Amino acid sequence: MRVLGVDPGLTRCGIGVVEGTAGRPLRMGGVGVVRTPADAEVPDRLVLVERGIEEWLEEYRPDVVAVERVFSQHNVRTVMGTAQASAVAMLCAARRGLPVALHTPSEVKAAVTGTGRADKVQVGAMVTRLLRLDAPPKPADAADALALAICHIWRAPAQDRLQQARLQQARHQQLHRRQIRAARVVSEAVARAEPAPAPGSVPPAAPARRTQRTPKDSR
Repeated sequence: MRVLGVDPGLTRCGIGVVEGTAGRPLRMGGVGVVRTPADAEVPDRLVLVERGIEEWLEEYRPDVVAVERVFSQHNVRTVMGTAQASAVAMLCAARRGLPVALHTPSEVKAAVTGTGRADKVQVGAMVTRLLRLDAPPKPADAADALALAICHIWRAPAQDRLQQARLQQARHQQLHRRQIRAARVVSEAVARAEPAPAPGSVPPAAPARRTQRTPKDSR
């Protein structure tokens, strides 16, 4: 599996490519950042982010794109820029028919370091170790993008099993609803087929049971 990880941002959008499968050594395909000038207008910066991501998609041809899920922060302006860059990454992937996976920062940290409260230094150190690199990728946005890709490779099998279980449960529920509707239709059809008793009529009495008498013993 080849995963393109995207750590969204307007000033620096981290990009990282990781290949491998869960339980086996991973290999880094490439890492970098897409930069935009802070003094440019937001629409122009988004165009630059889109062009940069498209270049990575065209060069590495990933199987899936993993994007950091945007979460609430105190700095609303930062959140808006991150969300906009995230939307651009998802748009680029969807345009090519690639599946998109969203992972929260806590999920990525827990998958890579074992704790959801790890800092960027710890994440960079584990990414360096897991990918057998000479030094942590710089800047931290690039290391975060690689961590996203690693997280998805490791979590994908469990997520696939969970998705299959949900689909199977949905099919069972749909079949159960169909059976209930079919039983209701049959019941209503039988009720309509039975003749209704005339007003004031008395239902016929049940036939009397005939009892068999045994002859008395003669004396």
